[in-house]
Amino acid sequence: MNNSRNRYRTAGEGLPSLPSDGRAHNLTLALRTLHAAGPMSRADLSRAMGLTRVTISDLVTELIARGHAVELGLDETVRPGKPAILVDINRHGLQIIGLDLTENAILRAAVMDLDGMILASFARPITNETGEQLTALIVELAQSAVELATETLLGIGVGSPGIVDSAGVVLTAPNLGWTNVPLQAIIQEATGLPTLVHNDADAAVHGEYTFGHGADDMILVRIGRGVGSSLMVGGVRARGVHSAAGEIGHVTVGAPEADAIVCQCGRTGCLETWLSVPALQAALAATAQEHDPKKAADAVLHTAGERLGIALAPIVAALDLAEVVLCGPPQLLEGALLEGVRETLAHRVLRLIPPPTNVRLTDEPENTVLRGTAVMVLSNQLGVD
Repeated sequence: MNNSRNRYRTAGEGLPSLPSDGRAHNLTLALRTLHAAGPMSRADLSRAMGLTRVTISDLVTELIARGHAVELGLDETVRPGKPAILVDINRHGLQIIGLDLTENAILRAAVMDLDGMILASFARPITNETGEQLTALIVELAQSAVELATETLLGIGVGSPGIVDSAGVVLTAPNLGWTNVPLQAIIQEATGLPTLVHNDADAAVHGEYTFGHGADDMILVRIGRGVGSSLMVGGVRARGVHSAAGEIGHVTVGAPEADAIVCQCGRTGCLETWLSVPALQAALAATAQEHDPKKAADAVLHTAGERLGIALAPIVAALDLAEVVLCGPPQLLEGALLEGVRETLAHRVLRLIPPPTNVRLTDEPENTVLRGTAVMVLSNQLGVD
């Protein structure tokens, strides 16, 4: 057998399926259908899924018993015959905790419903905390967020800088002083709730794709304390053999001309030294003494955008991406920086009419990571994505 294909086989592939496997699949499919379409009668759900009404009735009964679905009352649509009872996923009776660890000066937490709507949120200011001290603050953040929930919690999702493996271990996050930190296990033990930890850009791309207007083929660049990205190819997030797909923050794009700033990783010229929020803020602060501060500030931002465009051009060309989406502080990203990315890509990839790749900001930059953590929990706990 071809070994390259065998790498992608899943446990049990090629073996006879069990009746329980089919039932689990149908339960998940029912939840996905309801989440996407909204309230439906059992008859409509039966038609949408291609299953008998008896089977659908049995599935809905189990989902209601689990608390994953609810009956909403009679369908008011005028139809022949007896009005049907509408059922829906339990959008407002289940909640999710999301943590966003990516911003430079704060840690953010939110309680969300199953549509990614933020019901309650708060922020915890931080300064230079790293390592175990930062881990302890994040545990406190999670515990405080749990206390804000008003309904049953499905779990906790966390968007963290750095490379995160499938077990929720932060393998490396230089800006946070973390190496091999089992953050998922730590938070789960502290709260008693199912917990998922993903890279922040991976969380953001899920938030943009599911609750925003993300394309099936796009790269989302998350700019905060560091710089990371996540790729959606054919509607599937690329992960990579080392769980590091999209880690462009430490791609070298030329040393900063003035001081050759040393990156947290120990090298010079990393994209983060041009584009991270602390790097941009420091560079902009230096323009205050210039003869024309506005012009100087725009030049700094445009150059940062150029450097990002240099890093992105081979990726955009190789994968023929529809969109480049930037996620971060709008006051820094829109304007000169965004134009710098657009212009650089236009000069470095094949020219097509219309331009092949749209470059834009996220719809809700402040909440994209948080909403993405909700998608992570929905997928893990209910199979909904």
